[in-house]
Amino acid sequence: MANLSTKIAKYLEAQGKDAQVEFDNETVVIEDTGSGAELILWNVSGVTQPTADQIASYETAANTVENNHTVIKNRQKAYGKIGDQLDEIYKDIDAWKTRIKKIKDDNPKG
Repeated sequence: MANLSTKIAKYLEAQGKDAQVEFDNETVVIEDTGSGAELILWNVSGVTQPTADQIASYETAANTVENNHTVIKNRQKAYGKIGDQLDEIYKDIDAWKTRIKKIKDDNPKG
């Protein structure tokens, strides 16, 4: 299940609003109530507060975002340090390409 904040970000994106609200002028407050996250306050100019059903409709898109974030973190860890990669490229670029392809194949994005 995707985080409420990710679903709200997808909702804002669909409304043509940058997912990063301007906290000086706009406010979205999400609180963990113990039984899950809840939207407590909505003050985003030009965008109507979403209903629970509207938020729920972004579950799949939000799951994709969160899963891709996990994939990227896993890839970065497997890639290793950039200096080591540059050394590997210098010594044998084809071996480096093969290793990177395997990392990407083992960690596909959604």
